[in-house]
Amino acid sequence: MSETPWWNADRHADRRPILLARNRTRRAIGDWLEARDFIEVDPSALQISPGNEAHLHAFATTAIGNDGLPHPMYLHTSPEFAMKKLLAAGERRIFAFAHVWRNRERGSRHSPEFTMLEWYRVGEDYTVLMADCAAMLRLAAEAAGVRLFRYRGTDCDPFAEPERLSVAEAFARHAGIDLLATCRGAETDAEALRAQCRAVGIGVGDDDTWSLMLSKVLVEKVEPHLGHGRATILDRYPAAEAALARPAPDDDRVAERFELYACGVELANGFGELTDAAEQRHRFELEMEEKARIYGERYPIDEDFLAALAQMPAASGIALGFDRLVMLATSAPRIDDVLWTPVADPAQNGDSTR
Repeated sequence: MSETPWWNADRHADRRPILLARNRTRRAIGDWLEARDFIEVDPSALQISPGNEAHLHAFATTAIGNDGLPHPMYLHTSPEFAMKKLLAAGERRIFAFAHVWRNRERGSRHSPEFTMLEWYRVGEDYTVLMADCAAMLRLAAEAAGVRLFRYRGTDCDPFAEPERLSVAEAFARHAGIDLLATCRGAETDAEALRAQCRAVGIGVGDDDTWSLMLSKVLVEKVEPHLGHGRATILDRYPAAEAALARPAPDDDRVAERFELYACGVELANGFGELTDAAEQRHRFELEMEEKARIYGERYPIDEDFLAALAQMPAASGIALGFDRLVMLATSAPRIDDVLWTPVADPAQNGDSTR
């Protein structure tokens, strides 16, 4: 049966209470941050590099200069590079509700264009962000007028203190795997992880990389258990998965990186920010090598970003999927239900049911 388009008056009337709750949530979070001396900023979306993670896919375009010559550019997948340049420029507490774009992502929890709430604290430990996350959950619930988040038959109390669990603890508890036994600093042992996966009945291939196996275990065995009853902060990711986070001072096998989960849904990704430009370049290069191996493409490195990173003070930062937060607060089953104007599906162009 054909689906009624979102712009149909009756369907819009049904969706409108959710959209108004979205507006209240945005306003409440913005007010909360500004009351704590955060400055709202508006990062440019068009960038030299969209980000340098192997499995993130960007929307590319071409900028034509005044000389008529073409230059490749990208819509950002996160405002991170631009916001960290502002930290290098002297800002100390900033936030943005940024529209971001990610290609090859569409589904009940993914839209090609969505809103990312990102904020940074200069000179503050990344654990402070965990308290921020707990506040964001409460604010969203209050704005929506609910006591519980609900998604696909699961509940989460946004007013309860989040559980804090390391990735290693989660792997041991939910998959029976000693993850850190397969790590030596940022180096990893794929064969050791493969053997452990097979010993507990997790299907992995002979050619699967350590990172791919980690992702399989996380998705199949760990994530389904996170954020039920109360939110979960999954902390201390392996150093090999540090992305733009700095190593933990007490254990070089893990990094100052955490993710926030509610109702089994990943909501946020927080870091104690890496400020070593040489190390960040090395990580970007490894990620682009992996991207080229898997997808046959790579993205440029933003040299301006690395130059700014070398001047950036110690900071913590986090990105939160604002649309997903609204989904959970309003019990919406799909991300499109909480977007004022959902992104058109080009495969359905000309079909009036979309």
